[in-house]
Amino acid sequence: MDRAELVELLSPEGLRLLDAVPEWDSKADVVRTVADLRKQGHSATLVAAVLSQARLRQRARAKFGEFADRMLFTEAGLEQATRLKVAALHAGRFARAGIGQVADLGCGIGGDALAVAAVDIEVTAVEADEVTAAIAAYNLTPFPRARVLHARAEEVPLGGIGGVWLDPARRTTEGGRTVRIADASAYSPSLDFAFGLAERHAVGVKLGPGTDRDLVPAGAEAQWVSVDGDLVELAVWFGPLARPGVGRAALVVRGDHAAELTAPADSEDAETGPLGDYLYEPDGAVIRARLIGDFARSIGGWMLSEGLAYVTADRAVDSPFARGFRVLERLPNDERHLRQALAHRRIGALEIKKRGVDIDPASLRTRLKLRGEASATIVITREAGRRVTLLVERL
Repeated sequence: MDRAELVELLSPEGLRLLDAVPEWDSKADVVRTVADLRKQGHSATLVAAVLSQARLRQRARAKFGEFADRMLFTEAGLEQATRLKVAALHAGRFARAGIGQVADLGCGIGGDALAVAAVDIEVTAVEADEVTAAIAAYNLTPFPRARVLHARAEEVPLGGIGGVWLDPARRTTEGGRTVRIADASAYSPSLDFAFGLAERHAVGVKLGPGTDRDLVPAGAEAQWVSVDGDLVELAVWFGPLARPGVGRAALVVRGDHAAELTAPADSEDAETGPLGDYLYEPDGAVIRARLIGDFARSIGGWMLSEGLAYVTADRAVDSPFARGFRVLERLPNDERHLRQALAHRRIGALEIKKRGVDIDPASLRTRLKLRGEASATIVITREAGRRVTLLVERL
């Protein structure tokens, strides 16, 4: 969205039209919708802006729920925005630390600032992009203790500010599409600036979950977060926002419930052993936090093979930190005999999970020439370094 589109969108006519257009339907005849709106006298710029917002609002419900229907977005801003339930957990850290004023440097469309303001903390949201700053100001309008500054994070005076939250820009727009910035040194603001603030302030920094772990400063708390099975972020906490004795954390959010594994540092892997009656696939947050060993020991399990994130045990455990499978039987490893085994069981729909083996599940599924009315899940991995193919069922 450019400045001209935003000006039209924020006009009384634009906001009325945005509220009046039907819910976005990707299967609808967009050309006809545009033509109908143009016949009503709306400019091409306004129609494009309104339909773009309708599409973004529909996508944003996964992160913001019903609040999305009263917010504005940019493509890049929505992609990087924190899910509201996770932003609320961020805000809770500042509240528990007794911090009354927070600067959100690089606020994007204002998702985290919204959550901070909602717990009655004064928040100054700062955004370098003019259009995005205006959108953040719109989204934060309901909160009198929130203000938005159009400025670079590095230029904002922080006197009197107790806490700082940073979500460095990790995406850029090129040719009308958003592109992820691969080099952490190119983030805006830079990680050196973000981590440097921790010398004077209580600081939290949101990064991509796949960020190089070597970039996390010693002494900080590194918390990986997954939501409903998706690994969504790495949050790095400093000062009073970091919990004593916690260097690594895996926070798993499923629906309205959250569970967490914590440790002072990376945990040692559990011992390896033969396949048990059950197989467990640790959540992505547990894997990235390198707490697989702690999880394995907590359920009386062991590693199936050294260096692989599969845990096995002889008992069924309902854990938020892993998906569990009952091992039904071992299947042949070679494709011809595997195809025969699946055909004998009349398996026509097959989920293929793999770890530690060089296969393409989609290509393998095609080569297996599946036919039948039954469905199944197989796991192709390694046991003590040797390839195994397992027929399993989810717990």
